[in-house]
Amino acid sequence: MEKIELTEGIYWVGVIDWNLRDFHGYTTPRGGTYNSYLIVDEKIALVDTVKSAFADEMFERIKEIVDPRKIDYIISNHVEADHSGSLPEIMKLATNAEVICTEKGKEGLLKYYNIRGNFRTVKTGDELKLGKRTLFFITVPMLHWPDSMATFIKEDKLLLSNDLFGQHFASSFRFDEGAQNPPGYESDVVMEEAAKYYANIFMQFGDMILKKIEEMQKLDITPKMIAPSHGIIWKNPDKILDAYLNWGKGISKQKVLVIYDTMWNSTEIMAKEISRGVSDSDVEASLFHLRRNEWSEIVKEVLESKAILIGSPTLNNDIFPHMSGFLTYLMGLRPKNKIWATFGSYGWAGGAVRAINEKLKSAGNESVESLEVRFRPDEPELAKCYLMGQKIASMVKRA
Repeated sequence: MEKIELTEGIYWVGVIDWNLRDFHGYTTPRGGTYNSYLIVDEKIALVDTVKSAFADEMFERIKEIVDPRKIDYIISNHVEADHSGSLPEIMKLATNAEVICTEKGKEGLLKYYNIRGNFRTVKTGDELKLGKRTLFFITVPMLHWPDSMATFIKEDKLLLSNDLFGQHFASSFRFDEGAQNPPGYESDVVMEEAAKYYANIFMQFGDMILKKIEEMQKLDITPKMIAPSHGIIWKNPDKILDAYLNWGKGISKQKVLVIYDTMWNSTEIMAKEISRGVSDSDVEASLFHLRRNEWSEIVKEVLESKAILIGSPTLNNDIFPHMSGFLTYLMGLRPKNKIWATFGSYGWAGGAVRAINEKLKSAGNESVESLEVRFRPDEPELAKCYLMGQKIASMVKRA
């Protein structure tokens, strides 16, 4: 196998999962990677492992560089199985290796794998000297598990950032400079996938991310390279750092996102007319039928949009079931600094719009405009839909 070096003596020994299509409910049409890093110094450290099904491939990469039995330290930045799945197997080979993790990390690893070994727990500010290189540990609890931490290699200014700054993206390129615009793609697919990853995993933790970045700056952690646990390695990290700062602050585009479900097309007719009112007001509008689009893709659009309009027909005096489930998912991610509005249709009696408004309110949001029609919208009701789109567009321009 080709040796992939980040810098002298630091290697990528992870794997590419070309066939990954689902990551705990988050769709991954472009596959993914599980990144593991080997640091060869006077002492040898392996930072994270890979999913258990790919252990042999990781071992082969390590063997191209060193005998796995010579590994002195296994740094476990995160308990989740896509990071730690091969830990029991590597511990069988590197029998003298010390496992370095947080206190919560130790608790989780012992619970998951029922393993025995030499564990050392660390917290922010603790260091591990390998020889020429020093590992500096930073705990990042709830980014995105309680056990999470990151590892900074001081001499190289290289941040092994765990899940932060990652993407689910399979590519033969390992670094951002080669993968920004692969052949056949017009857009920056790496940043698209980074946005989707942030939206579906980290959006609810935006304030914590801002505080953690500020803490890292105070600790003089200014990385020249960021190597996350998934996806492309950032040799030019300013782009992703700036994006995380904007996303953490809830900065979004002048864009209106209309998300709807429909039973007999009445709510869809409303959605299209509302969207027309937005676009005729010179504001970008995006329209998503909930059951024809993946939730994780829609959530990426939520991250980037200033106004979110939710539309649903009424079923049994309540929200259409698919929309109800999606709203539970979305509210759990706690989008910030958004303008919300609601609409829908009903036959015998209403209920969906009221229930959506209650769901929004319980999550700390307020609908600025609501519209509900009985059966199919007529011309006056379509005019109200169009006007609603114009009103929302005006609010977006002023925001």
